Amino acid sequence: MKFLQDPPRFLFFTGKGGVGKTSIACATAVQLAEAGKNVLLVSTDPASNVGQVFGVSIGNRITSIPAVPRLSALEIDPEAAAHAYRERLVGPVRGVLPEDVVKGIEESLSGACTTEIAAFDEFTALLTDHALTADYQHIIFDTAPTGHTIRLLQLPGAWSGFLEAGKGDASCLGPLAGLEKQRAQYEAAVEALADLVLTRLVLVARAQQATLREVARTHEELAAIGLKQQHLVINGVLPAAEAADDPLAAAIHQREQVALDSIPEGLTGLPCDQIPLQPFNLVGLDALHQLLADTPPPAQVRVNSPIELEEPALDVLVDGIAADGHGLVMLMGKGGVGKTTLAAAIAVELASRGLPVHLTTSDPAAHLAEALNESLDNLTVSRIDPRSETERYRQHVLETKGKGLDAEGRALLEEDLRSPCTEEIAVFQAFSRIIREAGRKFVVMDTAPTGHTLLLLDATGAYHREIARQMSGTGLRITTPMMQLQDPKQTKVLIVTLAETTPVLEAASLQADLRRAGIEPWGWIINISVAAAATKSPLLRQRAANELREIDAVASRHAQRYAVVPLLEIQPIGVVQLRALTGASDLVATRSAST
Repeated sequence: MKFLQDPPRFLFFTGKGGVGKTSIACATAVQLAEAGKNVLLVSTDPASNVGQVFGVSIGNRITSIPAVPRLSALEIDPEAAAHAYRERLVGPVRGVLPEDVVKGIEESLSGACTTEIAAFDEFTALLTDHALTADYQHIIFDTAPTGHTIRLLQLPGAWSGFLEAGKGDASCLGPLAGLEKQRAQYEAAVEALADLVLTRLVLVARAQQATLREVARTHEELAAIGLKQQHLVINGVLPAAEAADDPLAAAIHQREQVALDSIPEGLTGLPCDQIPLQPFNLVGLDALHQLLADTPPPAQVRVNSPIELEEPALDVLVDGIAADGHGLVMLMGKGGVGKTTLAAAIAVELASRGLPVHLTTSDPAAHLAEALNESLDNLTVSRIDPRSETERYRQHVLETKGKGLDAEGRALLEEDLRSPCTEEIAVFQAFSRIIREAGRKFVVMDTAPTGHTLLLLDATGAYHREIARQMSGTGLRITTPMMQLQDPKQTKVLIVTLAETTPVLEAASLQADLRRAGIEPWGWIINISVAAAATKSPLLRQRAANELREIDAVASRHAQRYAVVPLLEIQPIGVVQLRALTGASDLVATRSAST
């Protein structure tokens, strides 16, 4: 593997949830330790299962791995770190400031930026405290800080004053309050990240065009701030041998080869490794040894009696949606789970039943047009350009909130406006103009804002409170967008996930975030399920069996109602194939998997 050649002291693995970062990081740690190096494996993944992989309880302390001499591990719990971090900042003002102000501060510290900065705060010492890590020749990090977080940590030392002076609202700058004492340590940590001799970033992706485009954006963002020592690992590539006698496996193999042949230009210059898809769960030393082996392991699939369960197909959810005759349908979930395609499929099915539908998206790659590929009666489609909407919002804030700021204050405000929250707020404002149509037709919304962003809008009065203010005294009864989202009679939120451990955990976290905003998800969709498909490939049949636990977790613990959408042999492009995603008229889809 190229990414393991002449490994530096620090190895960071980064990529979207479910691409296999933890497994590759663990396998790397094992290989280096067995080569005679003292290794510390550190996870800052909120869905970390490093302890499960090694069969050891780890937690927030350095723990030796008994089965692997020279290897120790540490699991930093980012949620616990974020909670402690928030308490350090909010605790002193409770009972001093008005309750609504305290709630606003708490919400400003509840988003992904706070969690990431708090986690970074925890492992900064591992990058800079040589006495603490002197015994280790390699320190491997499962998950790396984003470019946005690193830029925040590079900002001038005026964060607290900027916020206290009222120049910044509850925002992504909020997490920076009170960090002045650690400033020198942060600067040293960022320098270590950018050191070409000390640090290597490993970008982990799957052989999928959307995932590779996302990794290309990460590569560009990190390279732009000096983190240029990068490698690309494409994980989970289906071996060609599996495609010989199975149409589904053959179709997957072909799609992956197309994605690999059209890797984004920015990634083509990076050293690249491919890791084949494995039939087994990556738990235990044997599995980790095989993951990075030069030769693939022999097939380990044993055919016993089939496992048969009945799972609702997507048309069951569509029936429930259609019964209301109109309303807002929002699809939420992490990138790469297929929200755009499912939004198109639901909209097409509703329109095919004679119901008026407006399908809207903020997908920057305009995948919606590709998925539909044709017009349909009763269906209108719109696309909101996130870039132009965000720029419009940025200019408005700079002209109002930024008016009269000095150069340093304006620089801080501009950095705040480059945060992920800014785009979500700007796009949501554009979506809100369309939401009003849901009183007379269906509005299906792809790429919806997170619960944190919605609460941030609420806490800062950025949108719907302003509407209430403008309408006060008119005698008119108003329903703001936030009120509409919180009303289950008007809005149905669908959480989209995959039948894999990390995506399900991330979806559950999103659900908790939404509930905190007063929004109860209506249902879940488990997408691209091998367990719901028909396959003869031994490897895919084993993968299908592995999905059963995650499907059961969704059904028994997370979802009020749910559907399972199979992995299809033919890509869902065009009306006919999109309708195939909703299933036949049957109420259930029977899936079989052999182990």
